[in-house]
Amino acid sequence: MPKTVDREEQRRQIGAALLQLVAERGLDEVSVRTVAAATGRSPGAVQKYFRTKDEMLTFAAELAGERIERRMAEVNTALPLRQALRDLILTTLPVDAERRAEATAQLAFAVHAAHHPRLAEIRRQVDQDIRQALATWLESAGHETHAVALADAVIALSDGLALRMLYTPQEHEHLLTVLDRTLNTLIPNSGAAARHLRE
Repeated sequence: MPKTVDREEQRRQIGAALLQLVAERGLDEVSVRTVAAATGRSPGAVQKYFRTKDEMLTFAAELAGERIERRMAEVNTALPLRQALRDLILTTLPVDAERRAEATAQLAFAVHAAHHPRLAEIRRQVDQDIRQALATWLESAGHETHAVALADAVIALSDGLALRMLYTPQEHEHLLTVLDRTLNTLIPNSGAAARHLRE
């Protein structure tokens, strides 16, 4: 019998290889040929799934967003609000090899999206989905009035810390302290938080 090929799984494997390639060598090194080499395929085999580099980039951007959303969905939102927010932000920060590769790729995609409307559209949709989910959760946690503003602040904090962690990995511990201090300002939950800010 002919071997059945799972087309979607093949596309995901290629997309994952592209993300890793971007993380290791930068977006300029991505082509049908280099992605094919990274997956052990011929360029022709890759083009059965993606005709062009832009098609691969579009799919890989969606895949990166999907991974982040999946990790966020695994966070225990029954925890106290500040702790749950911290855990959500950590899902996006480059604190291990996998998340560093994704954050590097996401930064490269963000720059590329400035000149590529389709990629920009995907990034805006991922951002909107995360913003809406976060705001809805914050509303359910008792922040009805400022849920959207707080969601925007959390996303901006996450994006800024991820960027700095990429080019200053030696400052990870300091930047995690910055995360804690900022969350204590956004979500003051006790006198202990105030004391922490004054230290």
